[in-house]
Amino acid sequence: MTTEVRRLRNYINGEFRDAADGRTIDVVSPVTEEVYATSPLSGQADVDAAMEAAAAAFPAWRDTTPAERQKALLKIADAFEERAEDLVAAESENTGKPLGLTRSEEVPPMVDQIRFFAGAARLLEGRSAGEYMEGLTSIVRREPVGVCAQVAPWNYPMMMAVWKFAPALAAGNTVVLKPSDTTPASTVLMAEIMGQFLPKGVFNVLCGDRDTGRAMVEHPTPAMASITGSVRAGIQVAESAAKDVKRVHLELGGKAPVVVFEDADIAKTVAGVSEAGFFNAGQDCTAATRVLVHESVHDEFVTALAKAAADTKTGQPDDEDVAYGPLNNANQLKQVSGFIERLPAHAKVEAGGHRVGDKGYFYAPTVVSGLKQDDEIIQNEVFGPVITVQSFTDEQQAVQYANGVEYALASSVWTQNHSRAMRMSKSLDFGCVWINTHIPLVAEMPHGGFKKSGYGKDLSAYGFEDYTRIKHVMTSIED
Repeated sequence: MTTEVRRLRNYINGEFRDAADGRTIDVVSPVTEEVYATSPLSGQADVDAAMEAAAAAFPAWRDTTPAERQKALLKIADAFEERAEDLVAAESENTGKPLGLTRSEEVPPMVDQIRFFAGAARLLEGRSAGEYMEGLTSIVRREPVGVCAQVAPWNYPMMMAVWKFAPALAAGNTVVLKPSDTTPASTVLMAEIMGQFLPKGVFNVLCGDRDTGRAMVEHPTPAMASITGSVRAGIQVAESAAKDVKRVHLELGGKAPVVVFEDADIAKTVAGVSEAGFFNAGQDCTAATRVLVHESVHDEFVTALAKAAADTKTGQPDDEDVAYGPLNNANQLKQVSGFIERLPAHAKVEAGGHRVGDKGYFYAPTVVSGLKQDDEIIQNEVFGPVITVQSFTDEQQAVQYANGVEYALASSVWTQNHSRAMRMSKSLDFGCVWINTHIPLVAEMPHGGFKKSGYGKDLSAYGFEDYTRIKHVMTSIED
């Protein structure tokens, strides 16, 4: 019995369209490894059309009142809530994620984040006006930047799309958004829903590959390029954007340290680390995958974490007992497997370390100990359900090991000592420091990193401001 292959299409200027030249990409299920859909392989003509539509729609959308933009975003949030089951089904088809977890852990935050930015639309304000030179009044205006070219990743196709379009639209920008070539289904569905509430051209979706994304960033129309992806992709975007001085917003991955001191509650810490390390198959830039444990509790911790990994299950999307689904694609399975195959002799696989089954990109929950700071698996992002464990002797060494990577997105500290927690939060060179927890995010607080994790913030008022520009207006008040 064969599965019907669906045809996905671009969404440009309020219409669904095939690629201008008719080219398509096969979209493969990470659960079955079978083609379930085709999507457009958008070329220059499609990029031109989307950018033209967004540019034409910008003046009117810019000039809407904040209240009008808020109203549209609130309607979108309500519609996403009403269509939750359809969105969950599309996202699970995209990624193989468990249906129950996607329903409970992704849709509610997405809806909440849209509603947050709907409210933020009405706080688009500058600092107070005043006379800083005799006879002259100064005013600061906050304005939208213009057309935004946005590229979303495959690990959270729906949620990362929300993180991009919600602040951009709230601030009065128009958007051309490209989903990953492996996960276009849920983004196309979102466009269908959003089209009911937005004027034509305000929100556009282009499907395609890396060349499509490259053409979007290189296009002269966008005033800003935003990408969530690899460091390599971020560097390429920054280089391309520099040619015409586009604003750039980059979220490029992480290698989050989890620092566990001897006074931490081992059982609670292991539970928190295993959940935050294996969630979404470890395909999360903030995943708790690099654990640093004080030498006095190292062995106890490793034993407990290996057991937690053995008790963690991966499997089919409709299995309510699974903690995570497959890796997203064949290349990612190859990458994760490669890290384990290349482990140095001094490393020890405490749990997992192998593919699960012979169909689908499933990988076992894995724990690796005995590692050194300069090992490949410590320095580079695995982006899979693999947790590494190192030991440290004191607080100074813990900070040295934690900061001793090129990424700087997120981190966590596990201790009962308040002073130590405060010292560590100051010393850790990461955009987020969690204390006795790891991975919770809220719409009101910023998310973004330093170093090769990129720059710019998602979520919060800071993320909203990234999609605005500041103008100084000075006027004479003398007769």
